Amino acid sequence: MSLHFIEVENLARTFPQPGRQPPLTVFEHVNFTIEKGEFICVIGHSGCGKSTILNILAGLDAASEGAFVMDGKEVSGPSRDRGVIFQNHSLLPWLSALGNVSFAVRARWPEWSRRQVREHSLSYLKMVGLAGAEHKKPSELSGGMRQRVGIARAFAIEPKLLLMDEPFGALDALTRGVIQDELLEIWGRTHQTVFMITHDVDEAILLADRVMLMTNGPDARIAESVVIDIPRPRDRSAIHQHPEYYTIRNHLVDFLITRSKSLQGRVGGPGQQPRSVNPVRGTGVPDPGGTPRVVGGTG
Repeated sequence: MSLHFIEVENLARTFPQPGRQPPLTVFEHVNFTIEKGEFICVIGHSGCGKSTILNILAGLDAASEGAFVMDGKEVSGPSRDRGVIFQNHSLLPWLSALGNVSFAVRARWPEWSRRQVREHSLSYLKMVGLAGAEHKKPSELSGGMRQRVGIARAFAIEPKLLLMDEPFGALDALTRGVIQDELLEIWGRTHQTVFMITHDVDEAILLADRVMLMTNGPDARIAESVVIDIPRPRDRSAIHQHPEYYTIRNHLVDFLITRSKSLQGRVGGPGQQPRSVNPVRGTGVPDPGGTPRVVGGTG
């Protein structure tokens, strides 16, 4: 029986190469667990396979090796238990904001009446600040508003797992910050399990319970699972003043600058979980020579 809500075991993805070249292994020996209601962010350099892992969890791609278990059942292929928010909003251009959300809600609960679908959809559009804009089509909405519709649509179907692939990457900084706040508010209400890809270290610290750090590709692995030991609720305008903010931030940046390359293909193995690191408490933190420094616990 599975002890965790999500278990990913020995995931690998290879791609054939032209001619007699050996297959390209983008990542391998990817192992991790997620508890129900956790908010997980994944950070790594381009080419390490972050989005490919997300696509496998979404059922949009197939792993070359390994298994994905959710809620005690091995899963493959897409399902309504998993919602996806892409960097591109992926809205249906001929439908209004309300129509886009309602389309997903009707598919999730086909037995609902038209009134139930409408009220449920409107409630989520209101959560993302789009009350009054529900009848506008995507072409009439700004980039930030279109992304809000995508977020409302994904949360409205109440998936067991919400997958987000750099959902704010195409937005300007001010809009991104506002939508981050709205995302935290909705997540605080729904307590859905979230797996999110980002390149933004500060975004990960604001949003996540843990940040998974990937080594460079090819042959990428998840090297560390870093605990974000800052209490919730978190205030975007004040979080950088938390006494441990830069302890965590410096650890993440140091990994991306130095260790993501030096650990490439050298960490992890079949069935091996990433190192659990808490920079605030000093557990599992590598010393300058690269050896984990364990203080008051095991890494």
